[in-house]
Amino acid sequence: MTDRDPFDELERAFDVLGEQFGVDADTVPTDVVDEGDAFVVRADLPGFDTDDLDVQLAEDRKLTVSAEHSETSSHEDGRYVQRERRRRSASRTVVLPEPVDETGTEATYDSGVLTVRLPKVGPADDDEGTDIPVN
Repeated sequence: MTDRDPFDELERAFDVLGEQFGVDADTVPTDVVDEGDAFVVRADLPGFDTDDLDVQLAEDRKLTVSAEHSETSSHEDGRYVQRERRRRSASRTVVLPEPVDETGTEATYDSGVLTVRLPKVGPADDDEGTDIPVN
């Protein structure tokens, strides 16, 4: 008889269900809201500190949210029999439907929810078109 780890069995079951329903268990649940002049992205990242988060915008449309937390505490009073909370990481990349202005972006983190506000790129003020004379 072999010793099977029940946590491994549960993890495999979640992986199978995720594949069947199109949900990845390692992904960050994310909402993207179009507010007209800006996109607002909300990502659930419970258990992380602000210092654990990394938010990057690439190509004016690709927002990547990453979080990584490592515990380095040591206990001299005993030894671990099982340790599952040592390191956690999560990430998600969202491609926005329109380009955004990277200089006006803002991000806040409150109660495990990261909120990123990304103003849309408006039409250029100096681009009024080209006058084409008619002969």
